[in-house]
Amino acid sequence: MAYFSRLTDIVTCNLTKLIDESEDRATAIAEIIREMEDGLGGARRSMQTASSNETRLAGELAQQAEQVTYWADKARTQLKAGDENQARLSLVRKREADSLVAGLHQQHQAAISTREHLATTFRALEARLADARRRQNELTTGTTAESTAPTTPDPIGTSAAQEIEDELAALKRELGQA
Repeated sequence: MAYFSRLTDIVTCNLTKLIDESEDRATAIAEIIREMEDGLGGARRSMQTASSNETRLAGELAQQAEQVTYWADKARTQLKAGDENQARLSLVRKREADSLVAGLHQQHQAAISTREHLATTFRALEARLADARRRQNELTTGTTAESTAPTTPDPIGTSAAQEIEDELAALKRELGQA
């Protein structure tokens, strides 16, 4: 049975309901985790593609911005030399480059937005997967996450782990336990 058809289904799913509705809860959670891991792999690839697109567009944008400067300088040089027709043609080319810069700027902004959205979705998927793994552990050991200390490295990464430690330290200071 396929539980998810889209990545957003993973983020918005009700794990408790999915598990409770299954005949074999252990098999169901294992299948759910496998599908989540597959979705996470696809999300990772999408994030890498979006990041590559953003980088490529930034390069094209810089290149076209250089062309704007080049054609403006060329027009200035040609006008100083008294060649008004060539200066006019250079300004036409500058204008074309300006138009490309405007279009590339919009595409670059869209690429940044897409990358950020995919990164947010990726983190949400990681969190949902970590929750599913905790629930699987609870099913197999019969203990709850609150009663056991984590025995494996944080699956969400070291930067997120550091943010959690910082937040914990802030809570301790707030409660006067620092």
